[in-house]
Amino acid sequence: MITWTREPTETLEKQGISGAAAVYYNLIEPALVEQAVQRGEGRLGKGGAFLCTTGQFTGRSPKDKFVVRTPSVEDSIWWDNNAPMDPAAFARLKADMLEHVKGRDLFVQDLYGGADPVHRVDVRVVTELAWHGLFIRHLLRRPAREELDSFAAEWTILNVPSFKADPAKHGCRSDTVIALNFDEKTVLIGNTAYAGENKKSVFTLLNYILPGKGVMAMHCSANHAIGNPVDAAVFFGLSGTGKTTLSASPDRTLIGDDEHGWSDRGIFNFEGGCYAKTINLDPKAEPEIYATTSRFGTVIENVVFDPETLDLDFADNSLTDNTRCAYPMEAISNASDTALGGHPKHVVMLTCDAFGVLPPIARLSPAQAMYHFLSGFTSKVAGTERGITEPQPTFSTCFGAPFMPRRPEVYGKLLQEKIHRHGAVCWLVNTGWTGGAYGTGKRMPIKATRALLTAALDGSLNEAEFRRDPNFGFDVPVAAQGVDGRLLNPRETWADNAAYDAQAKKLVEMFSKNFGQYVPYIDDDVKAAAIG
Repeated sequence: MITWTREPTETLEKQGISGAAAVYYNLIEPALVEQAVQRGEGRLGKGGAFLCTTGQFTGRSPKDKFVVRTPSVEDSIWWDNNAPMDPAAFARLKADMLEHVKGRDLFVQDLYGGADPVHRVDVRVVTELAWHGLFIRHLLRRPAREELDSFAAEWTILNVPSFKADPAKHGCRSDTVIALNFDEKTVLIGNTAYAGENKKSVFTLLNYILPGKGVMAMHCSANHAIGNPVDAAVFFGLSGTGKTTLSASPDRTLIGDDEHGWSDRGIFNFEGGCYAKTINLDPKAEPEIYATTSRFGTVIENVVFDPETLDLDFADNSLTDNTRCAYPMEAISNASDTALGGHPKHVVMLTCDAFGVLPPIARLSPAQAMYHFLSGFTSKVAGTERGITEPQPTFSTCFGAPFMPRRPEVYGKLLQEKIHRHGAVCWLVNTGWTGGAYGTGKRMPIKATRALLTAALDGSLNEAEFRRDPNFGFDVPVAAQGVDGRLLNPRETWADNAAYDAQAKKLVEMFSKNFGQYVPYIDDDVKAAAIG
């Protein structure tokens, strides 16, 4: 049986997939929700949200992700960060997966990766689960119905959670596998129902393709001034730094919250939706995200709920701390209609410094921006993991190492060049601790962070008097309206200045040790920035 809302330009046979019991092409949201509920994949929640669990895997499986090692990518993949798979092993994996799906129902979504039509990729996502089709329909960009008449897939993702890989036969680590083949433009995903693998696979392939075209691929959020897309800003940051919260200001228009490109035309969102964390979701702190959890079609993953009342318990982490909801961008009232913006006037790098050393904001030169971008620093704190008794640094290069197929300096040099060409002002914002390290000091006041960020984005902070930080060499404002002046000089917030100096020295050494891996690949100005 073959069903479609509109007959596709190309059927699955074009991708070599045949023998399915039924193929559902480009079903819209109500039909996908209906199919998912009928098949017992989850439950219909309040307002028509879809409630589901992902089983064994409640997050990504980075150790099970592979890139097929072919001659065309041999010299351009960062193999220290991307596990290789032999082409012959991939061929066996693909053949076995195609055999496995025969006689099964499949759901097809033809979608765009990228809001800029010049740089987008046309992706066909084939899923075994109806709710995976709903998820990826939210997270990627949906063609207009008439555009489907001429849609031709450039890339294909085949996601089959019921398929278990054979490590000996398929050249992988376990029975779970995510394999990208850049020659065949195919991604195979097996034995995981975690839907985030779908979206991050598209991010990974764009992170490889776009830099080859001179387009910067970024793990960041982005916004622009209301009514003025030219006044854009991007926000890099790892989990826990406030990337989503600070970019989703009601005073600005949200372009996107996770993945973007920066081309000669400006910035553009890769996605068409949001995949928000919901653990301890507070309706007062994040009212719009909270509202999506009772919106028709929102996918709610691994959130515990009352089986009778269907009330969601966002504080319950018994399944995972990584509880999520997925919804389209139009669910957010201040979201951009086009998901496009001009060249960023501001590049913000967010860090959560649990050592209490970094100032709440600092202005970076282009070389310093590359240094901190390649460093990708934040910190774990005591109590987050067994055995951690003091803050520990976390360095995730480019603020997204798991999704970087190319070497980090490729992205760093692209960012540095674009900052220089378009005159973006770069800021390092610390949302971590002040007055001492975690356990002694206190969290940076959100009110101060917002005031400093507002002043940075409206240009007024750039006119302030600055001092040179003795530890990292960047510029720090001496004063800012509405902000306690002592916060701007972290050393003054510590009761023991000598203890601050020792902590600062320790953090600088951590940065230096981590950055040593990039020194052979970078320019002298960035090496100088590393010295401070």
